[in-house]
Amino acid sequence: MKFKIILLIGVLSSSVSVKAQYNTMSMPEALYGTTFNLNVHETTKQLVSGNQTITGAINNETFWGPTLFVNKGDLIHMNVTNNLNESTTLHWHGMHLPAVMDGGPHQVIPQGTLWQPYWTVMNQASTLWYHPHLHQTTQAQMTKGIGGFIIVKDPIESALALPRTYGVDDIVLALTSRSFNATTNTFVSSTRVYGDYMMTNGTLNAQYTLPKQYVRMRILNAEIERGYNLGFSDNRTFYIIGNDGGLLNAPVAVTRVKLMVGERVEIMVNLGNDAVGSSIDLKAYNSGQAFGFPGGEPNTTGDFGSLLNNTDFNVLHINVGTTTTATTPITAVPTTLATNTYWTANDATVNRSIAVTNGNPGPASVPFNFDNTSYSLTMTPKVVNLNDIEKWTVTNNNVFGHSFHLHDVEFKIVARNGVATNVGSHESGWKDTFYLPKNESVTFVAKFDDFADSDVNHPYMYHCHFGGHEDGGMMGQFIVTSALSNSQLETNTNFSLYPNPANDRLFIHLKDTVTEIYYVTIATITGRIVMMLPQPEWQNGIDISSLEAGVYTFQMMDKQTKSSTTKKFIKK
Repeated sequence: MKFKIILLIGVLSSSVSVKAQYNTMSMPEALYGTTFNLNVHETTKQLVSGNQTITGAINNETFWGPTLFVNKGDLIHMNVTNNLNESTTLHWHGMHLPAVMDGGPHQVIPQGTLWQPYWTVMNQASTLWYHPHLHQTTQAQMTKGIGGFIIVKDPIESALALPRTYGVDDIVLALTSRSFNATTNTFVSSTRVYGDYMMTNGTLNAQYTLPKQYVRMRILNAEIERGYNLGFSDNRTFYIIGNDGGLLNAPVAVTRVKLMVGERVEIMVNLGNDAVGSSIDLKAYNSGQAFGFPGGEPNTTGDFGSLLNNTDFNVLHINVGTTTTATTPITAVPTTLATNTYWTANDATVNRSIAVTNGNPGPASVPFNFDNTSYSLTMTPKVVNLNDIEKWTVTNNNVFGHSFHLHDVEFKIVARNGVATNVGSHESGWKDTFYLPKNESVTFVAKFDDFADSDVNHPYMYHCHFGGHEDGGMMGQFIVTSALSNSQLETNTNFSLYPNPANDRLFIHLKDTVTEIYYVTIATITGRIVMMLPQPEWQNGIDISSLEAGVYTFQMMDKQTKSSTTKKFIKK
């Protein structure tokens, strides 16, 4: 009774009016192909009564962004235009790709600039996502709602009898929560790490109709900090078929699964025995968690307070509709999903240890960091040799749990607290993010293959995925090098541009054919950057059709020496 009274007081003290009835959940637009045009911008959305809320979005969405469907083996191009009133980045979370395309804190996209990364998709079928990663601004931009899903398809997954009609029996769920300024209805981000109100795909009090059959849910914890202990309101069994890096070898039957910030899980749940017109809730069973569980704090106000703290609450109200007729409904869970062969601790030839440090309360407190070193863009990166198999042990002898994310490669968790059998069945597949409770350690093994780049200005990252923690310096960085990538060849970096003036396409003539172009930056004559092209495909010319007429500077950086040469050209 005491808890209920406290919660009621918290609700009454908030003057933000959130409608009690269910709202139909938004399903992000699906985009297919090999070229994706992504416009990052601010917009507004009617979320609570009164003023509309200023949100961040991509393309036509009003919160979040489109779901990108890509195929393993395809060469894909991303045309990212930053139309925010500030700089940003877009990181392709979980994607295996060159560091210069990764979208971490070093690949800053200034306001009004087009960034054009591209890569060949090497990931297996999986549910990935993309989001901002600008140092010290990640939490604020994530709070606005900037992000989106990437769904990778491959022949192995396509051959299985799985639900895959997007928006019908195969849905994406981005889980997060928000608090609102009672006067302006703007999101509260700088002083609150937990939201007061649950949002699923940017929808408050979300509901969705799913067919009377097996359905597939691709669930992402897109929170700033809160964890979720997910299950259904009748405690029915559901099946985990995949996590961060793709399909598990076999489904795992559960009634609960914990999901921390940045983690994904794919589940199948049977609605075939439910009556059409009935309903069931996907819930977060977050009450009574061990100390250190993000969002398990008892307080409803203050920096770590929330009306959702230490409670069980709805994530999605599911209405059961009629069985699909356009496609054959799935009526069973496959017994075998994939044939992953995982790295083991014995495969590793390099061992690393990382400690979570600081973050203790007090007037002289230093924010959480790794190995007593707070992040800076110029900090010395760890050096990993191309094709090395490494074992990392991350230890958290500290006051709070964390969500640890590694860029570039998927890894296999081989032990928790030094014991292999402590690894949960829900995290038995390839991972790129994991929960690290207080006073525990996690050991994982990864092979750093395919991409090497010795440029310290474009490293990969490892970090806590809590927005405030990474903004506060709980990040590190690493580069992957090889003998070839470290070679310093003497090359002539001079070049010419033609035609000049140019209309739609600009061509480069290199004085030395050995020269490799690492980066091209195009700016106005006043110095405003308008195009950024990492390792451009320049042989068939560079598309400048989007530029306004005028005089521009064209800066070319050589791959081997990282020296830059600048020329001017005229856009007709």
